[in-house]
Amino acid sequence: MRTAVVGHLEWIEFGHVERVPRAGDIAHATDAWEEPGGGGAVAAVQLARLAGSCTFFTALGRDERATWSRRRLEELGVRVQATIRDEPTRRAVVFVDANGERTITTLGRRLEPAAVDDLAWEELEGVDAVYVTAGDVDALRLARRSRVLVATSRARDLLVNADERLEAVVGSGSDPAEAFDPRRLGEAPGVVVRTDGSRGGRFEAGDGTNGTFAPVTPPGPIVDTYGAGDSFEGAIALAARCGAWCVAGRGPYGNQLLAADLPA
Repeated sequence: MRTAVVGHLEWIEFGHVERVPRAGDIAHATDAWEEPGGGGAVAAVQLARLAGSCTFFTALGRDERATWSRRRLEELGVRVQATIRDEPTRRAVVFVDANGERTITTLGRRLEPAAVDDLAWEELEGVDAVYVTAGDVDALRLARRSRVLVATSRARDLLVNADERLEAVVGSGSDPAEAFDPRRLGEAPGVVVRTDGSRGGRFEAGDGTNGTFAPVTPPGPIVDTYGAGDSFEGAIALAARCGAWCVAGRGPYGNQLLAADLPA
């Protein structure tokens, strides 16, 4: 299966804390580490681990973090197609508390790929599945050349402006930044999925059918919820399992589901 992601990344500094600091507090983090994250990067690694490969169309800054991000993603099996912007790669600081919940602060402007960038956009023709987290209108239209196009509801303005047919839109049901009204599109998506963390979530199909889905029990104790939502795309049952596996590992890549973990 050929897969691709069109989207963004951030260079993340992680640290475990007992609790997220209140105003004026000083929190001493333990088990600190750094690696690339963000919705596009996490989804690209998850797709590579399930499908065997994934090409990530993105934008990076002109700095060391761009070099580190490319190297780490390639180590994780992702083929990186990146344009370089004359500004820093976006960063983020992530606190992971004693319950495994993550709190994110981003630093800098999000860098997004555009159709005018000199990337191998022609490779999207006939790709089995593309997931979009960021980009311009024409980049999303190039992604529509794929057999299946899925997008995050966080990019709702992009989806409305491009107004392309979407097989699925996926996002958090509790995050106001990911609220999405499918009626804003000329053609309803095949399905809109709204996740609800440990409570599972709900879905609404374009033909009017709707329902809920139960959460999947993680394969071990919850360690870190960062990346669980970004691992959630594709068929709902598989997506729920991807999210459940992710929370049982450190960071977004510590315990992502592998193709070898799936039933024959």
